[in-house]
Amino acid sequence: MNEVPESEPADEDEQEPLAVPHGELAPETLSRVIESFVLREGTDYGAAEYSLAQKVAHVRGQLDRGDAEIYFDPKTETIDIRPAVRRGGSRRR
Repeated sequence: MNEVPESEPADEDEQEPLAVPHGELAPETLSRVIESFVLREGTDYGAAEYSLAQKVAHVRGQLDRGDAEIYFDPKTETIDIRPAVRRGGSRRR
């Protein structure tokens, strides 16, 4: 009988960021993740100024439409929100 080699645990340095379905997060947790993202980003919104609530609503809409995704990076133990990636590897627009 052939022995099947045990798979070794993934090297922590090789772990890729993991997609986190935003619908699986508690509402308060999701709000805090989005707020944290919005507060650290440096996007220039042009001549118009947007409140924190408006920015959070905008990002939440992108998540709901599938235009953005939440990722957890196990190497850095951080969470990020990125443009969604389509099949084939290109980013959605």
